[in-house]
Amino acid sequence: MANVRDPRSSAEKWARVTQGRTQDYQNGIQNPRAPWAASAAAAEDRYKAGVTEAAAQGRFGKGVKAAGDAAWQAGALNKGPARFAEGVAIGQPAYEQGFAPFADVIRSVNLPPRGPKGDPRNLARVAAITTALRQRKTGK
Repeated sequence: MANVRDPRSSAEKWARVTQGRTQDYQNGIQNPRAPWAASAAAAEDRYKAGVTEAAAQGRFGKGVKAAGDAAWQAGALNKGPARFAEGVAIGQPAYEQGFAPFADVIRSVNLPPRGPKGDPRNLARVAAITTALRQRKTGK
């Protein structure tokens, strides 16, 4: 029989030791063993196979049911609020860069005239933007 530490003491040690490894974490990011992008791209087939298998077996739904709302809320409330504002501020340049091409598409759409509130002709305005954005995304 294997000698395995009980889950509580194992988790306690992990939390105590691992939180002191911030510098190791940063070093690993700055000096990866292999380039992240190339490694991730090379794993695409394995990713697709894993996701397909997990979907076929209903693992996503099983995981959601197992965790439940309480686990999601506890995790989000205990980790998220303190990181939220900083994450948003750090992400501003990426948001701008990611949205810019779509903002350009929206600006370029020649919209049909606006009708009165509730007028079905207003849907043509929505359709024009939707069509232009879809063409930008798919190239079709």
